[in-house]
Amino acid sequence: MSLPILNGAQKTKLRGLGQTLPDAVWLGHEGPTPAFVTELTRQLDARELVKLRFTGGQDRHERAALCTQIEQTVTCLCVGSVGHTALFWRPGPDGPKLL
Repeated sequence: MSLPILNGAQKTKLRGLGQTLPDAVWLGHEGPTPAFVTELTRQLDARELVKLRFTGGQDRHERAALCTQIEQTVTCLCVGSVGHTALFWRPGPDGPKLL
């Protein structure tokens, strides 16, 4: 699946929508396990925008590397990352509904 390239305004809109979302998935010190990938994929299919919380005590460089790894593994985009939370987006099967 090829993901669309988002401009700054679209990312800003998604980050705004993500502020009110509860944490949907958590990533511990074991990293992105197959069960984690399955759950994140399920959440993205259901709602397009998912907030992830890092709970494994990773430093900022590890979190940035994990975001990149998750983007490549799950085929989604990280639209924002602040502290121990990150926001991932992928358009639904019928096209992007949130943009």
